[in-house]
This record gives sequence, structure tokens and C-alpha cells, in this order.
Amino acid sequence: MGPFGWTVATTVGISLIAWIGVFTLFLRDELVDRLLLVLVALAAGGLIGGAFLHLLPQAIADAGSQDTFPLFLWFIGGFCLFFALEQFIHWHHHHAVTHEHEPVSYLVLLSDTLHNFIDGLVVAAAFLSSVPLGLVTAAAIALHEIPQEIGDFGVLVYGGFDRRQALVLNYLTQSTVVLGGVVGAFLGGALTGVPTVLLPFAAGNFVYIASSDLIPEIKQETDLRRSVVYFAVFLTGIGLMLAVRFLRSVATRPDVF
Repeated sequence: MGPFGWTVATTVGISLIAWIGVFTLFLRDELVDRLLLVLVALAAGGLIGGAFLHLLPQAIADAGSQDTFPLFLWFIGGFCLFFALEQFIHWHHHHAVTHEHEPVSYLVLLSDTLHNFIDGLVVAAAFLSSVPLGLVTAAAIALHEIPQEIGDFGVLVYGGFDRRQALVLNYLTQSTVVLGGVVGAFLGGALTGVPTVLLPFAAGNFVYIASSDLIPEIKQETDLRRSVVYFAVFLTGIGLMLAVRFLRSVATRPDVF
């Protein structure tokens, strides 16, 4: 199986991670409601960790000796765009007759779509380099997608979608990793430089959602014990992203292969 086959096979596998929230269909509504803020806290930590431990460092590494200042402009651009989008969605909700979903739900769907497409490009580029590197890269992406998809599912349900809708929407956004993989495999070297600017842009999206929408939700908790639990889960989300980065750095050392 060549690089294209490996890319499609692994990205399809990664896309299936979106169904990890299916276990909640067998839980009572009361229990799911109690878990939602825990999942929101996990999502917040995962987004912050993903932005500062994966996307930005990868963009800076890809830039090499070039001036990295433009990357931070892309980061700010991603942050500001989502700020403007949320303001527009709030305005739309204010003037709509009825609305069922919180603006953060749509922001999560948009950012996840972009992020997963970028992941697909990264997987394709890795397999074009070598199959072992592609496998390691796909495994690392899959590992960091597990906690992120659980958190995103929780945010969608918390934002007003029912569990089945959240699962389907999560899968549709996650499946863009396959599209990114196919595009990356076909275009190959023609994409040089494009993913580099998309990485900090997506990081800006992540930081905006976490800091503006998710963290304020868990900060509203007045019970000290629950506040400690939410903060611990938030740190767990960051810790999981740090662990994945460590495993990936070890696995991609030149002496491994």
C-alpha cells in the first residue's frame, strides 16, 4: 500500500474517533447533565494545550530560520475572526424569533473542521516522507483527538444539541481529516507553506473558544469542591496534550527508525 492508501486508511480511522461519545446514549440524562461541565473543562484544557503545545510549536518549527513574526499575526487573526464570528452569532440570536444552540457550539464546529483538515494535510505530508513517520504522526494525532473529541461532544451537548445530533455533527467535522489527507496526498509539495500559516490561525481559534466561552462557564461554579474538580480536569486536558507531544517527540527521533 502506497502513501495515498496509508493516508486514506489512517485518516478514516482517525475520523471514527468522533463516535467516542456514543457511550453517553446509554446513560441517564441526569448523569450526562452532571458530566457536561466536566467535559467542558476537559475541552478547555485540550484546546489550550493543543494551541500552545502542538499547533504553535509546529508552525514555528516548520518556519525554521524564517521570521516567525507573521505566524503570531495569523494567531491574532484567528483569535479576532472568531471574536467577530461570535459577535455576529450573538447578534443573530438576539434578533431571531427562537434559537436553540449557544454560539460556542458553532465556533467549536468551525474550529474543529479547520483543525481536522490541517491534521489530514499533516498526515499526508508525513506518509509522503516515509510510511513509519506517517504511522507515528497518525497515531499521535489520534491520541490527542480522543480527549478533544470527548470534550467537543460535551460542549455541543452543553450548547443545546441533543446527544445524537452532537455525535453526528462531531463525526462530520472530524471526517474533514480524510478530505485533508486526500488533498495533501494529491497536491504533495504544492502545499508547501500553506499548513504553516493555518496552524497558528487554528491556534487562535482554539485559544478564543477556551478563554472566552469555556473557561467562563466553569468559573461560574460556586461550590469549592466542584471548582477544584473542574480545575483538575482542565489541567488534565493540558496534561494529555503535553503527554502526546512527549510521545510524538520520542517516536519521531531519527534513531527510532
